[in-house]
Amino acid sequence: MTAEAGKAAGIALVISDVDGTLVTGDKRLTAATVAAVRRLRAAGIGFSIASARPPIGLRSLVAELGLDLPMGAFNGASVVRPDLSIIEERTIPEAAARSALDRLLAERLDVWVFADGAWCLRDPDGPYTDLERRTIGAEPRVVADLGTLTGSAAKIVGVSRDHAHLAACETRIAAALAGRATVHRSQAYYLDVTPPDLDKGRFVAWMSAHLAIPRERIATFGDAGNDRPMFAQSGYAVAMGNAEASVQAAASAVTDSNDADGFARAVERLILP
Repeated sequence: MTAEAGKAAGIALVISDVDGTLVTGDKRLTAATVAAVRRLRAAGIGFSIASARPPIGLRSLVAELGLDLPMGAFNGASVVRPDLSIIEERTIPEAAARSALDRLLAERLDVWVFADGAWCLRDPDGPYTDLERRTIGAEPRVVADLGTLTGSAAKIVGVSRDHAHLAACETRIAAALAGRATVHRSQAYYLDVTPPDLDKGRFVAWMSAHLAIPRERIATFGDAGNDRPMFAQSGYAVAMGNAEASVQAAASAVTDSNDADGFARAVERLILP
């Protein structure tokens, strides 16, 4: 463990981010992580995930981890069952989606639109497309005019290999879309635009009400800025060792990195009774 506060007490539910947290940098679940989820269940502690991924990108996790609770996709804008059927779903208001698309393109970013259950883009060989194929287990749909999708967009993503530029874009675009959409980087190379007033914190609150578990008995794990709302709604928050300093500062404890079984180590030392 990199650093830690006191051990959590009375945790009844764990909700984890996926990329940068639950899986390794090459998108694998390690044996230690799978075993940690199994030990949570054996101790009577529920487990779910909240991710920027589309629902289809959660399918392999359901199978490998035996997930049986609702999950948050698109940073909490969609709540789905383990069979990926929709419980709740919202899309970005069309005017905000069009503005987001125009601004992302003006920043010379590659742009992806997730709409109508599909991952849509203009360049199938653009930056990080191979990574996304492996991550969600799906092929993109090539669309000449992404503007035709702004009426049904669940998430719009700006993609760039220039991480510093993308960070600057986050500040500008979040300010421009304030109140009309939620804007966060889910990775250093992905800038996500999702529906307004919906984030991973809202999913934690939804799960608290759905399962009748007080928020102080919920623990959350994450590594990125879009995980901080989740931390704020839970009683105990664990940041990964690979997280930015601001994310670590918002957590109750900091564990090792996602490539050093940080999730499994924290479950064993901080969560399990």
